Amino acid sequence: MTEQTMRQWLLTDAPTSRRHARMANLYQGWLTLKANHMAMFGLAIILALVLMALFAPWISPLDPFVQDLGNRLQPLGTDGHLLGTDSLGRDILSRLIHGSRITLYIVALVALIAPIAGLLMGTVAGYAGGWVDTILMRITDIFLAFPRLVLALAFVAALGAGIENAVLAISLTAWPPYARIARAETLTIRSSDYISAIRLQGAGPLRIITKHIWPLCISSLIVRVTLDMAGIILAAAGLGFLGLGAQPPSPEWGAMISEGRRFILDHWWVATMPGLAIFTVSLAFNLLGDGLRDVLDPKDAGK
Repeated sequence: MTEQTMRQWLLTDAPTSRRHARMANLYQGWLTLKANHMAMFGLAIILALVLMALFAPWISPLDPFVQDLGNRLQPLGTDGHLLGTDSLGRDILSRLIHGSRITLYIVALVALIAPIAGLLMGTVAGYAGGWVDTILMRITDIFLAFPRLVLALAFVAALGAGIENAVLAISLTAWPPYARIARAETLTIRSSDYISAIRLQGAGPLRIITKHIWPLCISSLIVRVTLDMAGIILAAAGLGFLGLGAQPPSPEWGAMISEGRRFILDHWWVATMPGLAIFTVSLAFNLLGDGLRDVLDPKDAGK
């Protein structure tokens, strides 16, 4: 099948099978996303971050943990240090490259834990209704009543400092918005005619929720997850800045900013470079999230 024939097959208005329809829908979504240049710019930055994290040992110019006290606080471009050195003489560029692994590790785990927990809580509350809905939503309201970073600080203080505890704390504070979205979608879907038909065919609540409600909630959750990535990165950096996230000598970006704040007036690059890294990655996720919203939730595209 030639490229032109494949394109016509994917753009057809009359798919011949369920698989054909799914592939055509994915391709049309990709074309919509591709037309959004800012979203593609964000996607390019994220892909570069992933590649940088995967190949960090090979592209890093120096060992990020090796100290050289005789070469400390060197400015940009000095003696092969493209972004300078920190207070212990460690190469900032190398530490930024290896720190991307920690950032992606936190983002990936939180993106797996929080949406799944929120989806489960929201769909059960929306489908069951009654006292189950009331109890689950009041629990959600309690979590939403506290600022995310403050609640994360409380959890980390109780669990202890460390990157795993930071991931767990951020996940525990990130799930309520997903539960609200999933509940709202479920309340709309459960009264649909096709849900009534499925129920008449003998399908139980578990099958209805997992097979017919969850798939319809996924697109909204994907958009929300992408837009929340910036907040997750900032929360992780905030915990690292306070010494409650990844522990030294790990090259975590928030911890690097915390170390560099002592020299911000005379040696600005020590704190500025990891700050720019956080800004760039957060912006990239926001741009991609806006593009995905246009693709997956067209009714909100003009808002």
